[in-house]
Amino acid sequence: MRVMVLVKATEDSEKGFSPTAETMAMMEAMGKFNDELSAAGVLIAGDGLKPSSQGKRVAFDGSRRKVVDGPFANPNELVAGFWLWDVKDLDEAVAWVKRCPNPMPGPSEIEIRPLYELVDLGLAEKT
Repeated sequence: MRVMVLVKATEDSEKGFSPTAETMAMMEAMGKFNDELSAAGVLIAGDGLKPSSQGKRVAFDGSRRKVVDGPFANPNELVAGFWLWDVKDLDEAVAWVKRCPNPMPGPSEIEIRPLYELVDLGLAEKT
């Protein structure tokens, strides 16, 4: 089962990365965690995202498109980073997230979302 693991943004992450002793220690701890994920065959991909002030959104309404420049409101509704994991089930994903170092200097949240598989869409038979 593939899952997208979303590190939710915070006001701190929306300020951008600054190489302080605290952030460098967090990066080192996260690097070790990523090494464990990789060694276990769980990690498919993952990375941190720059603040929404450096991003854009494209809003769709029928055939119209509107480009909206960041920053975007409500940091707790944004994503600061992600992993794509291959796990046996959601329980395994939760167990891995519980081992994760806190990705932020203060309180933070990580969301786990299963990806649709072909079988979910009726395009393949269950095995």
